[in-house]
Amino acid sequence: MNASTSVSSVAPIAEFNAPGASSEIPPAKPAGSHQQHVSSQSAPSATDEIIRVSNISKRVTTTDGVLTIVNNANFTVLRGEAVAVVGASGSGKSTLLGLMAGLDTPSEGDIAINGESLFDLDEDGRAKLRGRLVGFVFQSFQLLPSLSALENVMLPLELAGVADARQRALAILERVGLKDRVKHYPKQLSGGEQQRVAIARAFVAEPKLLFADEPTGNLDAKTGRAMVDLLFELNRERGTTLILVTHDIGLAARCGRRLTIDAGVVTDEDHRGDMAM
Repeated sequence: MNASTSVSSVAPIAEFNAPGASSEIPPAKPAGSHQQHVSSQSAPSATDEIIRVSNISKRVTTTDGVLTIVNNANFTVLRGEAVAVVGASGSGKSTLLGLMAGLDTPSEGDIAINGESLFDLDEDGRAKLRGRLVGFVFQSFQLLPSLSALENVMLPLELAGVADARQRALAILERVGLKDRVKHYPKQLSGGEQQRVAIARAFVAEPKLLFADEPTGNLDAKTGRAMVDLLFELNRERGTTLILVTHDIGLAARCGRRLTIDAGVVTDEDHRGDMAM
């Protein structure tokens, strides 16, 4: 791998998970049935939380005045949950995800990941926190074209100084069904294969938290379903918290909980108590 590849050029992709033993991909089950839900008779404690969003607002100035994208959002996400963020196109779903991941800064309010305030950290500090705790799957794959599938998956491990990066990357690529494609470059892979590489990269460093932003948006329906099955299956195997941005209500229904954003207002459809009963 080219040693000159900079950390900044791959900022949100340096975070991922350990491989499973089998290359078979069994059918996925609804994620909500496997989540660590809290009884309706007891409130979750701070140690149950992986994300706390407190009074978050995001405003931008346009030629027409001030536009509020997120307006005073407050919610928590518990460890092991699968949460869908839904809303109309342009509603601010991806902005909210970017705020939760510390890729964007709010106009006011705070967000904590694993008990650590994102905005008490500088940009480098937030990048290091993401490297330790967070993985990403993007609509556009975000693979580096000059690197092979294997090198793309190895990259976050190498940036973290992991000694067995090659072995772990090979194992997770086998797990996602790409054992025979590890030397291929992104342009030599189909869209579905590129998204498999992106999913492998997201999980290889064992993140506690995975953000997926419209992960099937650039795929046909059949390939998209296969990618969703794979994403949920790996998520269950590793007990990762999943936050999924989507406009697909069917995909959102596979999550145990839904956050809806409309005109900047985030509504929390929290079904944890109902599902625990």
